[in-house]
Order: sequence, then structure tokens, then C-alpha cells
Amino acid sequence: MKRLGAIFLLGTLSLSLLTGCGDKTGYAEDGYAEGRLGDTMHTYFFDYTVNSAYLCDTFEGYTPILDGYRLLVADVTVKNTNRESIPMYDTDFQVQWSDTSEDAYEFPITYYTDAVSDQQLPTEYDLAVDEERTGLLVFEVPEGETDFSISYLELFDDGTEEGSSGDTFFVYFTAEEQA
Repeated sequence: MKRLGAIFLLGTLSLSLLTGCGDKTGYAEDGYAEGRLGDTMHTYFFDYTVNSAYLCDTFEGYTPILDGYRLLVADVTVKNTNRESIPMYDTDFQVQWSDTSEDAYEFPITYYTDAVSDQQLPTEYDLAVDEERTGLLVFEVPEGETDFSISYLELFDDGTEEGSSGDTFFVYFTAEEQA
């Protein structure tokens, strides 16, 4: 009977250890975190999720400025998990593609022009404690690219102009043509 009790106790302990580990997707480890579409990324200041993304040639009448480029439209949800309101910018996020060159990234189109749709995340906004906001980020990306990541780099105010860098978060995905 003692043997059966010990086996039961070991089994219960093993199960509790396994469930205690949990899923670490979206949490930074050694300065880096990665996820996929639908995964929530947990930064120091907020959580964000890239809900979906698609490629198109035009969005709300806007076409890419550069020849050989298309538009990547990403639906993103941001939620303030901080203890106070935080200022947000759509340029907090950037897109990268599979090119290995150092300039294989871009900021949202609002870095260069005004928003073209009220569905886009504002260029600048305050996010109240526990407030959640969903909107679109629109990027110009090279034709032929389909594999992307949308990233966020934590920056902390340390009294210098640059600030100090924290963890970096990436959401990887393959974008399809708009249906």
C-alpha cells in the first residue's frame, strides 16, 4: 500500500511540475522573444498580438511610393499592462523580410505620409492602464517577399538621447494575397 501511495505521489508531483512550466511563447528569454500570428507578445510595457496580415497592391487608394513594392497590411492588438498610461507610436513597430541586407526593414507608411484610413493605428496615442486597441499597420515591402516579421524593441529612458535597449520581440509569418 505504501508503494502504491508513493507511486501516486510521484505521478502527481511530476504532473504538477509539467504544468508549472507552462508555455513561454511571447516572453523574452536572454533578450529575445518570438511568436507567430495570433501569439501574444509580452513586453515590459504592453502586450501585442499580430492577429492577421495580407499583401495587396493598393489600400484605401494608397499605392506604394517605390516601384517594385507592395503593401503589407497587418491587424495588430495592443494592450497596456503597465501601471500607468503610456505613449504609443505606430513606428514602435517595424517589419522585416527575408532579405539579408541591413536595410531589409521598414516602418509603417505613416512615417512618410498621413494615415489613409481610420482603421490604422494612430501615428501617436496614449494607451490608458488596461486599455486595449486594435488597428492596422500598413507597410511598403518589396514585391516577391512573403515571409515577414513584425518586431518591437523595448527602449528605456535612462537620461540619454538614445535611451537603453531592453528585449526584442518578433512575430514571424507568411503573408498571403488579399482574398
